[in-house]
Amino acid sequence: MATNPGVLTDWPWKRLGNFKYVILAPWVVHSTYSFVSRGREEEDADLVYILIFPFLLIRALHSQIWVSYSRYKTAKGNNRIVDKGIEFEQVDRESNWDDQIILNGLLFYSANRIIPGASHLPIWRTDGVIITVLLHAGPVEFFYYWLHRALHHHYLYSRYHSHHHSSIASEPITSVIHPFAEEVAYFVLFTIPLITMVFTGTASIVAAFGYITYIDLMNMMGHCNFELVPNWVFSVFPPLKYLMYTPSYHSLHHTQFRTNYALFMPVYDYIYGTVDKSTDALYESSLKRREELPDVVYLTHLTTANSVYHLHLGFASMASKPFAASNWYLMAMWPVTCWSVFFTCMYGRTFVSERNALDKLKMQSWVVPRFTKHYLLRQQKEVVNNLIEEAILEADRKGAKVLSLGLLNQNEELNGNGELYIQRYPKLKIKIVDGSSLAAAVVVNSIPEGTSQILLSGKFSKVSYAIALALCQKGVQMATVNVDKYKQFEQGDKFGNNLVISDNYDQKIWLVGEGFTEREQMNATKGTLFIPFSQFPPKKFREDCYYQTTPAMVAPKSLENLHSCENWLGRRVMSAWRVAGIVHGLEGWNVHECGQTTFSKDKVWKASLDHGFRPVPMSI
Repeated sequence: MATNPGVLTDWPWKRLGNFKYVILAPWVVHSTYSFVSRGREEEDADLVYILIFPFLLIRALHSQIWVSYSRYKTAKGNNRIVDKGIEFEQVDRESNWDDQIILNGLLFYSANRIIPGASHLPIWRTDGVIITVLLHAGPVEFFYYWLHRALHHHYLYSRYHSHHHSSIASEPITSVIHPFAEEVAYFVLFTIPLITMVFTGTASIVAAFGYITYIDLMNMMGHCNFELVPNWVFSVFPPLKYLMYTPSYHSLHHTQFRTNYALFMPVYDYIYGTVDKSTDALYESSLKRREELPDVVYLTHLTTANSVYHLHLGFASMASKPFAASNWYLMAMWPVTCWSVFFTCMYGRTFVSERNALDKLKMQSWVVPRFTKHYLLRQQKEVVNNLIEEAILEADRKGAKVLSLGLLNQNEELNGNGELYIQRYPKLKIKIVDGSSLAAAVVVNSIPEGTSQILLSGKFSKVSYAIALALCQKGVQMATVNVDKYKQFEQGDKFGNNLVISDNYDQKIWLVGEGFTEREQMNATKGTLFIPFSQFPPKKFREDCYYQTTPAMVAPKSLENLHSCENWLGRRVMSAWRVAGIVHGLEGWNVHECGQTTFSKDKVWKASLDHGFRPVPMSI
């Protein structure tokens, strides 16, 4: 929102939320019906009217490709221009990036029906393309330059343009984030070539749609925050410097505010003396910038087919909210989902998804291109282990100090909680962390004071053993209804008399792990609190009980560039396994924590609190 919002700041359909797309429905239905139901003896179909909706979809896809690629490149760090991170507030502010596509669609449909000469256009006309090029380079660029300078006057800036400039570190979709009135003003400018072609009878489908695509391309490129225009382009044709800007050129406008006002052609900045003095230096330094080497790597993997969209590289707005596997609108995207699953499985190595920073520690999240189901298939065990192993070796080559294994990358049946890789490569410099000590510490410290008895359910694991041992030593009675599970835990006098077999389900607090079934949940009494110690949350079958999140902690405010949610966790909440790797790196602990090795829970808990991490509030 602008500092002091002016008239027509909000978009007319703001209150409709995600139902705003129904505005285009009558046009889409009518154009489709007209095309399908036309008779053989009727005139040729109006291709413009038919192609408007597919063109809008292509524009949306074009924008998403830019967002995904930009996030990937800036996460890796090579050619990145601005280091400042992006926060949830910016993602929320830019979540309506598709409003301008809806507006354009409405105006295209209206013009096609109302303006003579705007329908039944030929596919190509050379004279129309020439007119478009000349009018854009002349009137459009000139008027935009002065409109842009006017928008930086304090009166208009505070009421309109400050909304756009709230994003210092821009993303491709930042280019279209404007108040409604400002977006309309831009559209009026961009219609100069289009209207001229219509009234001179030189319009064509390629010229009209091609011009809008050019605007989208240059807009997205200018805000992508990584330099991609090679310097040989300007060496071959030096005048191009005045005819095409670069991402670093426009980035200076977002950081300096009073320079580099040009739309896409810097010539007017040169004419009127508003070129930033550091333009060439920033361009060269951005091109030379190497890939960023992380100190800590968090290795995770995909969960369900739809989790592809929830990645940091996926849908920005969706990634900024806890993952919900049952989003209804994703069902309509099943062809894209199937293609993405196929592509992901064919891709043979991990990829960088996200970057963060805390103090001087640089962190990256890497994704193994496999889904949860692959980790559970015996025939995929070797393939998955090889992918994890390659990621560890790559992180080691890049000089990373710590790699923490997230989700099933540390599955005991898969690799013995990561011990397999230490045995294969005993001289690894990088330290492998499974995070079990902190996960156990999070659960232990989440138990309400005064608790005397807890029921333990779910699959036996390294974490569950550590939790049960710590609570028994604190005098809390740990009960289980499963005799086999009781035998797995009982070892000498470590548990004292506090590990017991229960003949009922009356305990009000349950610690639950993998394999926690619906039948077990139905045995719980009303008001029971389920606290998971597993990587994945249990499926909820009881509305009269409480479910705590999986072991996690709230990240400190000083942790930068955190603008996507980790799977089902809330905003700025990180899994304990991920936090463990960060704390390991911050503390400089030069030991592995994997296999059967565990840290002092009190030590790792205190260290995490000292670095600003906080417990997640209870769900009761």
